[in-house]
Amino acid sequence: MIQFRNFTLARGARRLIEDASLQIHAGWRVGLVGANGSGKSSLFALLRGELHADRGDCEVPAGWRIASVAQETPALDVPAIEYVLDGDADLREIERELAAIENSTEADHDGHRVGELHARLHEIDGYGANARASALLSGLGFEDAEFMRPVAAFSGGWRMRLNLARALISRSDLMLLDEPTNHLDLEAVVWLEKWLAGYRGTLVLVSHDRDFLDGCVTHIAHIYAQRLTLYTGNYSAFETQRAAQLAGQQAMYEKQQREIAHLENYIRRFRAKATKARQAQSRLKALDRMERIAAAHVDAPFDFEFPEPARAPDPLLTLEEVAAGYPERTVLEGIRLTLRPGARLGLLGPNGAGKSTLIKLLSGELAPLSGQRFEGKGLAVGYFAQHQLEQLRPDESPLWHLMHQEPRTREQVLRDYLGGFDFRGRMADTPTAPFSGGEKSRLALALLVRRRPNLLLLDEPTNHLDLDMRHALTKALAEYEGSMVLVSHDRALLRTVCDAFLLVADGRAGEFDGDLDDYLAWVAARRGAQAAGADSSQTAQKVSRREARGTADQARQDKSSRRQPLVREAGQLERRLAEWQAEKRELDEQLADPVFYTSPDIDQLKGLVLRQQELTRLIDEAEHRWLEVHAELEEIGEV
Repeated sequence: MIQFRNFTLARGARRLIEDASLQIHAGWRVGLVGANGSGKSSLFALLRGELHADRGDCEVPAGWRIASVAQETPALDVPAIEYVLDGDADLREIERELAAIENSTEADHDGHRVGELHARLHEIDGYGANARASALLSGLGFEDAEFMRPVAAFSGGWRMRLNLARALISRSDLMLLDEPTNHLDLEAVVWLEKWLAGYRGTLVLVSHDRDFLDGCVTHIAHIYAQRLTLYTGNYSAFETQRAAQLAGQQAMYEKQQREIAHLENYIRRFRAKATKARQAQSRLKALDRMERIAAAHVDAPFDFEFPEPARAPDPLLTLEEVAAGYPERTVLEGIRLTLRPGARLGLLGPNGAGKSTLIKLLSGELAPLSGQRFEGKGLAVGYFAQHQLEQLRPDESPLWHLMHQEPRTREQVLRDYLGGFDFRGRMADTPTAPFSGGEKSRLALALLVRRRPNLLLLDEPTNHLDLDMRHALTKALAEYEGSMVLVSHDRALLRTVCDAFLLVADGRAGEFDGDLDDYLAWVAARRGAQAAGADSSQTAQKVSRREARGTADQARQDKSSRRQPLVREAGQLERRLAEWQAEKRELDEQLADPVFYTSPDIDQLKGLVLRQQELTRLIDEAEHRWLEVHAELEEIGEV
């Protein structure tokens, strides 16, 4: 177990955690939560051995292997799948030693050691390593054709996915994951959640995605006011427990009641506008949940709302038979979309399908390749995307940015407004250069909200935001009176603020008749269909090759004449399989016997290993052909 005893951690003169005493048992999956800057990353550094306690003890079992995601990825020419396999240190060490023995002189051969290495390779399922790496890459959104692409050919976000796959494949006792979903789309987030839920080691996870935490952790460790407190259960259970702790504080309780009144007012408005019963039910459940756990966030430093838009033309924006993309590539075609006042759309679709392209088209940042885009008179777009953070002036403060946007507004009014985004005191006057990703995102949102848009276009707005800020943003969006189009992998946000969904897939964008759970079911069915299609394609190719080898006479045979050679072939295959399997069992027993290696004949050992590999291949091919033969017999109804 990991043991904290009277533990204190500081960075410089600032105390992050003080006098913590708790235990994390082997096999627990712990979500580490707390405001940005509270000490989560520093605690990770301590668990990795990069920092030391300022007082007290933090004991991690000496033999534990620790895995974490590297933050940098060199531009290597190594294929992606090989880069991922490098994360399995045991596998690579065995492969290096076997290669060294193979390349050594005959006199230096150690047959006993070769046998030990092959036994160890079998023990760690080294022969299935490629399949495991392929499954990880597929789950994280890589196409099969990309497995052999060099690491250098991938962008920064995709390299982070490779680093994540490399950490997952390692044989770790303790896994440390710091916001692993930041570079993932919704499908990959759901896949990772399920993978981590089955992880057998000890997991410590930092995430600001409440649904993700709910799906894969067994405990929550909360850093607040320099205290590290452990709660049993997932994130929702933690919020319930923390809400109970805070509810007795009268001032906080009164603030909570005001927020609940806001939510109840929104629920009344939502009931009046909902058009689909299933989506309405999902949305109301999300709002009921939000009301129940709101007390856990009543002491959050964030307090803002979107002001009501000055006007709302009808329609706001219309696309007619639009093709969108780039000069070298068309991404979407035939888009027909009309955004009216009050529209609240969530964009769903596989990674790379064109969701961000559609957002850019709606914002006017990207011109249509064909078709027409019509703006309503008085349209005021508020567009948020991660790349816009680069437009912040690094040498200027949050207050400067806001004053530059509103030069005639009194400074104190702007300072009060920035305080709602937790830019208070000196923070409002600090240059943005050293700001974290979350702080820059908060500032960009503050500038956007202040413009009073009547159409919000939000592309992954919660990236880098902590849970308190996500809650504040969700509440503000739920009460927003304008229209909105949202791309996000935060399921709690999508469920709470979207009335309807648009599916972006296969070069098209159209209405999705269902809720978020229906979409996840659609994704699973789509993946299953693609896998089945691939299998059908392979089977068709094999059938084609068999037909090419056949003669014209065989092609004209009727069912009766087709049956006899298939039955004979099945019998031959069964006899050969019995012989090969018996021979392989004898070889397996001989190579597994330690006595065989006491005075080995190197040539004999090589011959036996090669024969063992050949038998494995022959058995696999024969079993595969036997299945094909029986499939053909089933087709003609003679089994």
